[in-house]
Formats: sequence, structure tokens, C-alpha cells
Amino acid sequence: MGCSGSKRTRGDDNAKKIRKPKPWKHSEPITRTQLMRMRDEFWDTAPHYGGRKEIWEALRAAAEAELSLAQAIVDSAGVIVQTEDLTICYDERGAKYELPKYVLSEPINLIHEN
Repeated sequence: MGCSGSKRTRGDDNAKKIRKPKPWKHSEPITRTQLMRMRDEFWDTAPHYGGRKEIWEALRAAAEAELSLAQAIVDSAGVIVQTEDLTICYDERGAKYELPKYVLSEPINLIHEN
């Protein structure tokens, strides 16, 4: 058998379907404004920790999209999903991408501003 049998393809059975993270609680209650500031800071600095800029951009787009669109984004970008909630992913070159839960969903102790 040749190597083609071991090649990972986008539609293979090993690809994980993504899902929303389990409910989580921030260490202290935060407002939506604070959450958005934390997210912006993460996305502004994440590419400086390694990996490819286009993968970070795809992960941000996926994190901010509905699940079906997010799945299409990670599939088309060649992102290898390690954990179904997108907290750990890899690119095709093996670079690791770790996403904090606060960029993927809201905490259960979010303060709703009026």
C-alpha cells in the first residue's frame, strides 16, 4: 500500500465535529464590555505566540460564527480540531493553537448591562 491511504483528508471519519464549550464560570463576574475587551486583547496578541496568521484569522472567524458555519471555516482552513470545543487545534504543519473559553462562549456569571 502507498502513502495515500494514510493521508488525512478534510472529509475523513477522524475529523471532529465542533460544538459549543460546556458552561463555564469566570473567576469573578464580568460585564459584556469586559468580555469583549478580553477577546480583543487575545485576538490581537495570539499570532505573536506562534502559528500562522491565516489560521488565527480562521479560528477567530469560527469562534464568532454559528456552529455550522464555524465547522465549514475550520474544515476549509485545514484546521485539525483536537478538542471538539475548539480550545485546542493544530494546523496541517503541526503548530498548536490554544483558545481560551472566553473567546468561544460567554461565562454563566456574565453581568448583563442595562
